[in-house]
Amino acid sequence: MKLAFNFLPYRLRRGKRSIFSALLAVTTAAGVYSVAPGSAFAADAAAAQPPAPKVTVSPVEIKLVTEFEEITGRIEATETVELRARVSGHLDNVQFQSGQLVKKGDVLFTIDPRWYQAQFDLANARAEVAEREAKRAEDLLAASALSSEEAESRRAKAAEAKAELATARLDLEHTQVRAPIAGRVSRAFVTAGNLVSGAPGNATLLTTIVTTGDAYVYADLDESALLKFNRIARENHQVMEGGRVPVDMQLADESNYPRHGFIESFDNRVNPDTGSLTVRMLFPNQDGALVPGLFARVRVPVGAPQNTLLVSERAIGTDQSQKFVLTVAKDNTVAYRSVKLGGNVEGKRVVREGLVPGETIIVNGLQRVRPGMTVAPVSEVAVVTPTQSVPSGAKVAAAR
Repeated sequence: MKLAFNFLPYRLRRGKRSIFSALLAVTTAAGVYSVAPGSAFAADAAAAQPPAPKVTVSPVEIKLVTEFEEITGRIEATETVELRARVSGHLDNVQFQSGQLVKKGDVLFTIDPRWYQAQFDLANARAEVAEREAKRAEDLLAASALSSEEAESRRAKAAEAKAELATARLDLEHTQVRAPIAGRVSRAFVTAGNLVSGAPGNATLLTTIVTTGDAYVYADLDESALLKFNRIARENHQVMEGGRVPVDMQLADESNYPRHGFIESFDNRVNPDTGSLTVRMLFPNQDGALVPGLFARVRVPVGAPQNTLLVSERAIGTDQSQKFVLTVAKDNTVAYRSVKLGGNVEGKRVVREGLVPGETIIVNGLQRVRPGMTVAPVSEVAVVTPTQSVPSGAKVAAAR
């Protein structure tokens, strides 16, 4: 029993030495790894690191541009007429189709002329009698057979009858309602058989006519833009073409402001309720697309031409209320730049503060990178294959 008792502690002591040896071996192996980074294990760890993300980049563009104010306006015809009845009566017929082009002088409506014809005939007969009486009075006066007072009275009656005849002739003519201008007529607001009134202040509206040539665009220029416009005008830096201020316009289905006109006039006062001044602009309308009542987007120059930094809209990010872009340095590291923006020029955004010419910015891939990261930049350049054509101004991404 004593031998067994002495044997057990020996085995325990021997087991402890084995455990210490194993721990020493592990520690030694770890020490070898720490001092041997070039081992196969270290190479595998380095290979597991993800590559730098690819981003599309473009240089900041500098160009001589003019600052514009973009405002919304409404198209109106240069001439608009509300055609109203001048005499009262029943409408006999309507002599046009809705939306028809009419010429000046075309008969559009006919009001029953019978009453006015009778009044004209009666006035004509009275005028003839009064004219004969006045002529006879002149002969009698020459022969001293009539007093001068009586002769004067007959002459006055003849003049009165002549005026009544002229009024009756006008009323008869007004039974034919004619187009006062050439243009496009609206629908008939009153149909045949209805009674229309020609009373002043209560005349019945029959239809409207608008011209189809050049068109006006009315827009409101706010106080800030107006002050800029007036300042450059005083400094003689205003953009002029043929002595007039040019403006550009686009309709709702158009882009890049393809229509060109000029400022025709300004209102004489700023509206105190809106703080804006109404501007009237004139635009050619050869294609007939400028229909009165349409909304239009107008671009008015409010600055002198100057070198301006331009960046793609895709390069602009939003950090709460702050606009920013991400730049790429020569060592391909990303940096955050807060910027102040201006208007749009040829599809690009004006940068007032935050960038300098020559810097490179990320235009595609903002969501994949953060400031301080290293990236693999890919330049945005124009690429045209033999079987493909690229419209003017279009760009596609290609690797450098």
